[in-house]
Amino acid sequence: MTTSDEHRTKSPWLPPRWFIRFAWAVHRGLFRGSGGRIGLSRPRGNKYGMLRLTATGRRSGQPRSVILGYFEDGPNLVSMAMNGWGEPEPAWWLNLQANPDATVELVDGRRAVRGRAATGDERTRLWARWREIDRHLDGYAARRPSETAVVVLEPRPDASGT
Repeated sequence: MTTSDEHRTKSPWLPPRWFIRFAWAVHRGLFRGSGGRIGLSRPRGNKYGMLRLTATGRRSGQPRSVILGYFEDGPNLVSMAMNGWGEPEPAWWLNLQANPDATVELVDGRRAVRGRAATGDERTRLWARWREIDRHLDGYAARRPSETAVVVLEPRPDASGT
């Protein structure tokens, strides 16, 4: 095995799954408890921002919300369907695939969006941008049994965003 192969296959450290889930629960609690004043942020430089996505539950038909990391790509918002780098696809991504129309809450307000997976050259370009933000991206993604979707949230011109 060459040095580059070792670098590529070595997984970076992650906290235990229970801790990741607990941290996200605390984040959601801070968001709710503050009436949305704490918990969202804009991306800046090589740091991702935080948004709140609300999609329709694929089984329940009810609104389901989650806080996600994102960066901006022109008018689009880009996130990763990673589920804390655990094996299963995140429920929000499964919901978005079943019903791509959703809303996002950002620091400066709400937007109506339509979600889709990036493919081809677009996926390669957006993955490279995430790699600039998180140097451990490839190592984290290697922990998952399936490819991690790069999710593009495009503005919906036919909706007001409320």
